[in-house]
Amino acid sequence: MLTFSELKEKESLTILAVESSCDETACAVLRDGAILSSVISTQIAIHKEYGGVVPEIASRNHVLNVEPVVREALEKAGVSFKEIDAFAVTYGAGLLGALLVGVSYMKGLAFALDKPLFKINHIRGHIAANYLADPSLKPPYIGLIVSGGHTVVVRVEDYTSFTYLGGTMDDAVGEAFDKVARVLSLPYPGGPEIEKAAKKGSCTVYIPVPKTPSPYDFSFSGIKTSVINYVHTAEQRGENVVKEDVAASFQSAVTEMLVKAAVTAAKEYGLKDIALAGGVGANGFLRSRLAEACEKRGLKAHFPTKETCTDNAAMIAMEAYLQARYGTGDCLADETLDAKASLPLLKK
Repeated sequence: MLTFSELKEKESLTILAVESSCDETACAVLRDGAILSSVISTQIAIHKEYGGVVPEIASRNHVLNVEPVVREALEKAGVSFKEIDAFAVTYGAGLLGALLVGVSYMKGLAFALDKPLFKINHIRGHIAANYLADPSLKPPYIGLIVSGGHTVVVRVEDYTSFTYLGGTMDDAVGEAFDKVARVLSLPYPGGPEIEKAAKKGSCTVYIPVPKTPSPYDFSFSGIKTSVINYVHTAEQRGENVVKEDVAASFQSAVTEMLVKAAVTAAKEYGLKDIALAGGVGANGFLRSRLAEACEKRGLKAHFPTKETCTDNAAMIAMEAYLQARYGTGDCLADETLDAKASLPLLKK
């Protein structure tokens, strides 16, 4: 097996990664930070009838999908296992059963083939997706992480270290999107459905934005509750609820909070770049408002492709590549590696 020092010294690195933290089974092959292949098997259709992800069903489908997805990624990349220099896998955070499928499979694969295995924090992978879209992006910059489980503002110090500036005090923004979608009886997954409905609506519903102790902290629970109360009150009075207007008002309120925090951080720390990350980063309204705010203030907004905003293995491989090139080796796993349902953002 190559040592970490030998990996660092290799002129070219080919990495295969697997991501299975929720309901996508994904595998990607990267060579020197460039995608050779990226395959995603989604379970959206399976979980749609339940209105959300059922952990046990997700785990069973990962077991069925992981090997075929890996084989397909190798075939599309045109490489064999012999040409892979290192493997990588998401080991947290996420659904424990789902993570265990990926971790167990990749541990067996890596150690059977005597290859190094990188253990990757899922949220760090989301940040790394920005380098896939824009290799010219260089730290330091402000990172705005918006997903189903996290809403965080960080200062990205270098390729492998971050400083936490603030985050949600209750619900994550993606969770709020999903809950509001359910209140409006919109299909799963809720985020894209809210965006779709909002395009046909107007911001006519008052959604109060709560004050927080820090300009980089968020509270979405109150916003979600405001929407629920508005809908229930209207229904009790026999009034018509225009879902499109509620969706537009909710999306606008949340977006303004997120954009304001990121722009404020960039101004305070004298940075010119803001990078969006996470599944909610695929929201077109958020992307456009962040781009407009940055342009107005002489800043530059960076976005992953919409395909790499949501869960994928290319971002996991990219984070492993950054760890191999700029890290200290603390992301290398051994046979004791286990999945972690909860994992701090700053932990490697």
